[in-house]
Formats: sequence, C-alpha cells, structure tokens
Amino acid sequence: MCREPDERVDAFGNRPLEGVFRSLWLDAKHLKVSDRGHVRSKALVVAYAGHETGHRELNRNRYRRDRDRGVLAEFPGRPSLPGASMAFASPSPTTSRAPRPRPEQILACPWQRCTVHFVRDMQGQCRRSERGLVAAALTEIFDASDPETPKARLGEVLKRFRDPLPKIAELLEAAEEDLLAFYQFPAAHWPKLQSTNPPGRVNREIGRRTDIVGIFPNNASTIRLAGPLPIEQNDE
Repeated sequence: MCREPDERVDAFGNRPLEGVFRSLWLDAKHLKVSDRGHVRSKALVVAYAGHETGHRELNRNRYRRDRDRGVLAEFPGRPSLPGASMAFASPSPTTSRAPRPRPEQILACPWQRCTVHFVRDMQGQCRRSERGLVAAALTEIFDASDPETPKARLGEVLKRFRDPLPKIAELLEAAEEDLLAFYQFPAAHWPKLQSTNPPGRVNREIGRRTDIVGIFPNNASTIRLAGPLPIEQNDE
C-alpha cells in the first residue's frame, strides 16, 4: 500500500520539461534517515522554477547526502548544489530527445545566494548585542533601488566591519558576487530572486509531514511521504 504513490512520483520527477525556465530555486529540508546501521542527516532538495511564460513549476525533489551541512543548510549555493541543479534542470534522457546541458552551460548562469539565510548566518558569527547592527547593515545592501548602489554600500560595510567584525567582513567579501547576482535582472524580479522564499511554503508543508516521523528507515520512504506534495502544489 505504501508503495502505491511511487510510480506517480517517479513519473512526475522524470517528466520532460518543456520550454525555457528563466530561474531555478533549490532549497533543502534536512531529515534523519537510517543508512547502513547509522542515522544520518540527509537533504531532501526541492527544485522550484520560473517558466518563461510566468508560471511557476515544481520540477523535482531528490535526495543528496548531506556531506557539508553547514553550507547546504546555510544556502542553496556553491559548492554543494551546482551539480544538483544540473541534474534537476537537465531533460531526462529516457523521456526527452533534447541534449543534456553540459555542466559549463548550467554553471555559467548567475548563481544567487539566499540573502535571508546569509543574514541569519552572519548574526550567528557575532555577539548578541551586535546582531541588530549586522542585520541592518546587510539588509541595506539588499534593499537598494538601483543596480549601482549595492556594491558601494557593500564596500562601506566592509570598511566598517574590518576591525570590529573581521570574520563577517571576510565572509561578506568572499560572497559578494553570489549575494548581488539578482541585481543583474529587472527590478520587478528582485524580491523573488534574492532569496529561497518562493519554495519556502513547499518545504514547510513537507516539514509538517516529515517532522512527525522522526527517523526514516531509508531514502525511498522519505520520497514516498514527501513526493506527492510537490505534485499537488505544482497543479495549483
């Protein structure tokens, strides 16, 4: 009885993707799964895309071993997920005659780091009394009204943080390219592109189903429980 949804979920995850997807969000829900006698933290990754017609589509959900939980939990970005984005975005060779994109074609696209997760992570790098200051400074960078202002604001924040908050300054400077990538697109798209909020509702609904389980017996059981939900939300 439990295996009845498998065929439908598998067909949904491997269906041919038609047209052009202008943007792709990848977000992960971490679950505890029994694996070879050990309980491991694994990531159920949801791929959520914006089609050229303006419609949103849930493309697929897959498991990836959580080898670098810090990075994967912090944001759906380098270095953990570009390989996953290639797997999600590529047409299935069994269902489509379209050629699979080469890795360099996928990775040449702008890669946006979730600004919401970045701010939260930076707050974890400083004292409680400094968190409000850090959040306000970073939020100002991401609330610019034109694409020229953010780099100047980021430079100002780096100067202010170099001495009192060197760790945050170092991480901010290293992440600059990924944090400001959304400014390359039309201003009307900025609120959606700068974070992983669009698939957030999907992950919350998945969490409602998976949190009561605790520890899953295997990978297949997680897909079996969570898999039908993206199908329903994609129809909506």
